[in-house]
Amino acid sequence: MNFEFNEEQKMLKDSMHRWFQDNYSFEQRQVVANSEAGFSREHWSTFAELGWLSIPFSEDNGGFGGNIIDTAGMMEEFGKVLLLEPALSTLILFGGLLESSPNAELVVATIPSIIDGSLLGALASYEPQARFDMSNIATSATKDGDDYVLNGQKSIVLGGASADQFIVSARTSGEQNDESGITLFLLDRDQLEISFQAMMDGQQVADISLKDVRVSSQKLVSDLDQGYDLLSGALQTANIALSAEAVGIMAKLNTTTVEYTKTRKQFGVPISSFQVLQHRMVDTFIAYEQSKSLLYGTLCELTDDTTSDAEATLAVNALRTLIARNGKLIGDEAIQMHGGMGITDELDVGHYVKRLLMINLLFGNGDFFQKRFNQLAYS
Repeated sequence: MNFEFNEEQKMLKDSMHRWFQDNYSFEQRQVVANSEAGFSREHWSTFAELGWLSIPFSEDNGGFGGNIIDTAGMMEEFGKVLLLEPALSTLILFGGLLESSPNAELVVATIPSIIDGSLLGALASYEPQARFDMSNIATSATKDGDDYVLNGQKSIVLGGASADQFIVSARTSGEQNDESGITLFLLDRDQLEISFQAMMDGQQVADISLKDVRVSSQKLVSDLDQGYDLLSGALQTANIALSAEAVGIMAKLNTTTVEYTKTRKQFGVPISSFQVLQHRMVDTFIAYEQSKSLLYGTLCELTDDTTSDAEATLAVNALRTLIARNGKLIGDEAIQMHGGMGITDELDVGHYVKRLLMINLLFGNGDFFQKRFNQLAYS
């Protein structure tokens, strides 16, 4: 397979690389990470001015009109610098659901504000009892006149600590584990009870409580009872985005580790001269190349009109399975070769490894995606 980004995509990636070199060093990032918000709204506004926030959105909605390849290229660059700003939550999940919404009025009212950087959003779908099952929804939405009344709990809401608006999934019919009967609603921040917590990678997430929250029927993001298909589509894009971010992290860890072994000396010689470490670095390089190749192969499948939905789903599950396995290998080896320094907060290596571990827990871990792949491939 011969995969290459086109000239426009290469220019975009190069411009991101240059901006991050000048404005997003690890030291600069740590200052922002330790701030109250945990990210920089100033940076987010700059991303809007540079046009980055428009990439996933269609030209009809005022966006760049990029496809999944453009999104993956962007996320790969974000992974290399451990981006703190809420790209996944606002652009991919929140924005992606609105982009596919049949409610034209909501689309017009929200997407331009996402693109100009003034609106941050989040998806509140997972619940404490659901683990990785997005159809397991106990939150209820009961019709009351022209409104719906929502009651329930949402957990681990990515970007929820800073979001201005939330897309919330609730059950309007059916049983708790049914895929049908799920409806998506757009709620404002002040309608919700929100608590925050920091994950192991430093990113802030939210737990949300809904108690008799009233929302107009005009704020339906999906058709009534038809929200699961929209969720599945947004989740597939998010899995590609996370995989691309992980590939960017793997590239950075490999480069950093190789450079370190050339300067770290033991017995009077650089440890890069030790054959056993050379073999291990070759293993991590192969793991990175495998991951990148499968990512690019999956992108080709998803942009091929002849690929069926079943084939696309199979490819994404295979990708997440490999990313989980190879991400752990590369992260473990980076820590091992850096020794005790690798787990200190002062060195960037540990932060990259924590983000890889976190990616492996978002929307499903390696075992979860392996099981789904086996079911799809061999059933």
